[in-house]
Amino acid sequence: MNFELTADQEAIRAAARDLGSRFENQYWREKDQQHEFPAEFYQAVAESGWLGMTIPQEHGGHGLGITEASILLEEISASGGGMNAASSIHMSIFGMHPVVVHGSDDLKSRTLPRITNGDLHVCFGVTEPGAGLDTTRITTFARRDGDSYVVNGHKVWISKAMESEKILLLTRTTKFGDVDRKTDGLTLFLTDLDRNHVDIRPILKMGRNAVTSNELFIDDLRVPVEDRVGEEGKGFEYILDGLNPERMLIAAEALGLGRVALARAVKYGNEREVFGRQIGMNQGIQFPLADSLAQLDAAELMLRKATWLYDKKRACGREANTAKYLCADAAFTAADRALQTHGGMGYAEEYDVARYFREARLMRIAPISQEMVLNFLGTHVLGMPKSY
Repeated sequence: MNFELTADQEAIRAAARDLGSRFENQYWREKDQQHEFPAEFYQAVAESGWLGMTIPQEHGGHGLGITEASILLEEISASGGGMNAASSIHMSIFGMHPVVVHGSDDLKSRTLPRITNGDLHVCFGVTEPGAGLDTTRITTFARRDGDSYVVNGHKVWISKAMESEKILLLTRTTKFGDVDRKTDGLTLFLTDLDRNHVDIRPILKMGRNAVTSNELFIDDLRVPVEDRVGEEGKGFEYILDGLNPERMLIAAEALGLGRVALARAVKYGNEREVFGRQIGMNQGIQFPLADSLAQLDAAELMLRKATWLYDKKRACGREANTAKYLCADAAFTAADRALQTHGGMGYAEEYDVARYFREARLMRIAPISQEMVLNFLGTHVLGMPKSY
């Protein structure tokens, strides 16, 4: 077993750290408080060429693997940008994978080069208020009408919709009650987010406010057949290709968030003096932080195994889900302890740990809850009866 990163991977880590260091805590604090997209950061990432790191070279990208992408996003999050930083580029880094694998040459040539140079923002439209995690129960419907489809429906928790020109949209083209298998009849499109037919409403939320989460009301959106990804009715199969790597990237972002929260707590513990001594001398402060270090280190090992397996084209569902589970829990615990270490000052925005706490809590819910990860492990790994 070799735990060393390659020279190229170390170079990516160093470059990501350098890029992240250009955007100080105040930048992210202000973007979050003002609910303003971090356009300067996004442009810097685009100019560095990282948006296309997993897109094939023939479409202007680097053709790198999920391991390299996870390193980049971990460092971006750990720079202090947290989920505001990571979420602004997450979709561009790997979200286009269904298009890369299943899209037509025309669709790829029209979109992927624009992704790599930062010109094109895309959001991912899957979740619906009436379906939640049961994706097969979505009701947004695309009706074929000649050389196009007419789409009507309702989506929720769509990140970056306010900034996006296009949407990777999952619909039904056959109603749930008319299919033999519940995963049949779902069709995926990459199409224009036409504001004349899509009402986008930002959701007021607890954290990660520099990147919007939105509710979409779709009314007679006309989608050219050329914007369909792959075959009609196979959309569920296509999005499955991206689920494991998405969980790995979310794990990496959580890991970075836990690292920066822990670093801030250690710094404060070393500097803050009460009763004539550094508070970090007290085991009540030191031991929880040391425990979080151990948790983060252990979670990172599972993440590295998961990305290694994926890049080797081996089965990785167990590892991807476990990495997401462990990294999310370790990050939240580290952020909670960082806030507690700061005491009352942890509640003040100027110390940033409150922002990390709010963002870390999200990681235990999205894009899949901790409970659904345990459902997967219990059923598909332990072989126990399915509970839902």
